[in-house]
Amino acid sequence: MLKKKLYQTAIELTNKKWSSHLLKTMMNSKISKRFIQSYIHIYDINTQEVSKKVDSFPTLQQFFTRELKSSARPVDGRLDVMTSPADSKIESFGVITQNTSITVKGQVYQLDELLGKHDNAQRYKNGQYIVFYLSPADYHRVHSPVDGQIERQYILGNNSYPVNQAGLKYGRKPISGNYRMVTELKTKYDDTVAVIKVGAMFVNTIQLTNTSTRWAKGEEIGYFAFGSTVVMLFEEKSVEFLPNVQQGAHIQVGEAFCNML
Repeated sequence: MLKKKLYQTAIELTNKKWSSHLLKTMMNSKISKRFIQSYIHIYDINTQEVSKKVDSFPTLQQFFTRELKSSARPVDGRLDVMTSPADSKIESFGVITQNTSITVKGQVYQLDELLGKHDNAQRYKNGQYIVFYLSPADYHRVHSPVDGQIERQYILGNNSYPVNQAGLKYGRKPISGNYRMVTELKTKYDDTVAVIKVGAMFVNTIQLTNTSTRWAKGEEIGYFAFGSTVVMLFEEKSVEFLPNVQQGAHIQVGEAFCNML
């Protein structure tokens, strides 16, 4: 309990407008270009996948939100599977309870808090969920996991707190409290899927690059300008997770993770 309180206090003291502004300024400064090679070395980033030469990126921020070659992330073309929306670690997955809650790193999240609307939460009762965590080492563009028509899309939250392991364990419920963008899609099976893009510490950095009302599986929909998380919610008996869905497993954009029932 003391460790949790100390962590929350430290984050509250540092998560201010001035620190967000400072971080943004540093990441976008010309001098930040000098740190790109160190960043690549520290996180062991495969530069062969990057769509252009590393030395052509003017800032560290531009490299962080880099695009990949079109061949780097082939998308599973089977019509009855969903694919990962991001290069990420599977942080958690499981069943949504009768009272519409999920548990991540020991913290219980109510879906009406996560989605901001009680009526929206009810449709996912007894369904399933999965949490994808994007580390600083990951490719930070987000892609559509399924073909679908947008039913609703809205933004919730203001500040953002860490969504790494410490943040999820000791933080003030960052998944349902952080700045986030909720998109609910209607699939060809007439099921609704929620794709929730959760911002990370300091900056509300969810940028949409796709303004269409219909998403195609595998196409880019936006990017995170800092570490982040994607949460997906499914209606009851609408999906079945594949064997590669294991806690702590790494998954890439375009890789299938569930069958659509």
